[in-house]
Amino acid sequence: MILLTFVSCQDKVMYVDNTKLLNEYQEKIDLENSLQKKIDAYSRKRDSISRVFQLEAQQFESQAQSLGQAVAQKKYNELMQKSQMLQQHLMQEEQAIQSESQSKMDTLLTKVKKFVKEYGKNKGYTYILGANEGGSVLYGTDSKNITDDVVKALNDNYKK
Repeated sequence: MILLTFVSCQDKVMYVDNTKLLNEYQEKIDLENSLQKKIDAYSRKRDSISRVFQLEAQQFESQAQSLGQAVAQKKYNELMQKSQMLQQHLMQEEQAIQSESQSKMDTLLTKVKKFVKEYGKNKGYTYILGANEGGSVLYGTDSKNITDDVVKALNDNYKK
């Protein structure tokens, strides 16, 4: 029993704050900035299309009473069809941005996990635990927190 306790004490168990690790990783920051530019461009496009469509709808409303019933109904149907097509197109663009974002973040997380694994091997650690809000590490002494070191190493590797 004493031998088992001695052997387990020889394990080098460290931990990183997952949230801090990702939030301070420059590649993630750059990725978020890039995605935010796409989101902003999409929002401007969506708003512009909406304004143009609203003007068209307002013009129709002001002309509808002067048009005959059949012509007004036909134009109304065309306007509704155009609205549905625009909404569908905008939804597809939004889904494409979300899909790209998810894919790039998944790739980034895989890359970080692989890096931390190699970092741990190179430093001779037995375990590197991930601390997060869910409580996977409820307590750890500051001397076992290697978050800053890993962030620095990740960012140095990214700069290369």
